[in-house]
Amino acid sequence: MSSAKKCNLPSTSADSVEAEVFSLSASPAELKAAAKKIRRHIVTMTGRAGSGHPGGSLSAVEIVTTLYFKMMRHKPRDPHWPDRDRFILSKGHAAPVLYATLAECGYLPVSELCTLRQLDSFLQGHTDCNLTPGVEMSAGALGQGLSFALGVALAGRLNKQDYRVYALLGDGECDEGQVWEAAMASAHFKADNLVAIVDNNGQQIDGWNRDVMNLEPFPAKWQAFGWQTIEVDGHNFSQLTQAFKKAKQIKGQPTVIIAHTVKGKGVSFMENNPDFHGSAPNAIELDLALKELE
Repeated sequence: MSSAKKCNLPSTSADSVEAEVFSLSASPAELKAAAKKIRRHIVTMTGRAGSGHPGGSLSAVEIVTTLYFKMMRHKPRDPHWPDRDRFILSKGHAAPVLYATLAECGYLPVSELCTLRQLDSFLQGHTDCNLTPGVEMSAGALGQGLSFALGVALAGRLNKQDYRVYALLGDGECDEGQVWEAAMASAHFKADNLVAIVDNNGQQIDGWNRDVMNLEPFPAKWQAFGWQTIEVDGHNFSQLTQAFKKAKQIKGQPTVIIAHTVKGKGVSFMENNPDFHGSAPNAIELDLALKELE
C-alpha cells in the first residue's frame, strides 16, 4: 500500500465482492449511478495528483462502465481467472477511468485512488500490468494496444477458450500506423472474438483531429480493412449495450465500435476543451467539477 496522502472519495460497496463472477445485471439507473461515481473519482484523482489526463478519461466513462458492469465476464477477487474476458486500454493515458472502474468493481480499495501518480503507488500515470490488479497491458506509447489485443484473441483461439477481447483506442491514436497494421492482420486472421472500441471524441493533445490529422472517412477506413463497423453515441448505455451484443453475433471478422463522445464529458468547462487533454483541474476547478457531478 502506498504511503501517499489520502483524499476524500465517494465510497463503494464493491469491497465485499467475493471470488465470484461479477454480476452483470446492472439496471440503466445503476449504470448511470456508477458512471457518476467514476467521473467523480476521475476529477478527484487527477486534481489531487496535479497532473493526468481527465479529458479522455471522462469521455470513455460510459464505454468502460458498460463493459465492466454489463458485458464482460470477470472476477474482481481473481484478476487472473483464465476464462475472464480481457479489456485492453490502448489509450493508456486514460488510466484514471480504468482505475476508478476497477475500484468500483472491487479490484482495489477505493481509498487507493488518490495515490494516482504518487511515489510507490501502484496507480501510475499509464497502466502497468505488473503493479495493478485487473490491468491486462502496460501502456505508454500509443498505437500498440490493438496489436496486443489481437495476440490475446488469437491465443484464446489456440487454447480453445471462449473469452472475448475488448480494446479501447483513442481516435487521435489512430494516427499511428501500427493501428492499421493490426487492423489488417485482425481481419486476415478472422478474429471474431476481438472488439475494438474507438473513443471518437474528436481531439488529441495538439487540438482537433481534423486540424492535426484528418481521419475521415473514418468508418469507411475500418470497413475497407475488413471490420464489421458499428457507430453509436458513446454516452448512451442502451446503444453501447446493443452494439456489444451485436458484436458477439458476428462471425468471421472483427468488430469495431466507433463511439462518438465528448472529451471532458460531464464537466461543463472541460467539455470539448483540449486544454484538459493532459492538464488536471486546480483546486477551484475541482470544487466546481464535483458540484456539477453531485
